[in-house]
Amino acid sequence: MTDITQVLDSMENALRLQIQAGAERRAARAEREEEEFKEKLSRAAASKMELEGISSKLKGSEEAVRRDQMMAMIMAGF
Repeated sequence: MTDITQVLDSMENALRLQIQAGAERRAARAEREEEEFKEKLSRAAASKMELEGISSKLKGSEEAVRRDQMMAMIMAGF
C-alpha cells in the first residue's frame, strides 16, 4: 500500500508543478501584454499631443491670416 501512496503523491506533486508552471507562464504573458499595451498607449498619447500641436499651430496661422485680411480691409476703407 505504501508504494501506491508514494506513486499517488508523486503524481499529485507532478500535477501541482504543472499547474503552477502554467499559471506562471500565463502571469508572465499577461505582464508582457500589459507592458505592450502601456507602450502603445504612450505612443498614442505622444502622437495625439503632436497632432494637437500641429492643429493649434495651423489654427493660429489661419487666425493670423484672417486678422491680417481684416486689417487690410479696414485700412482700405471697407
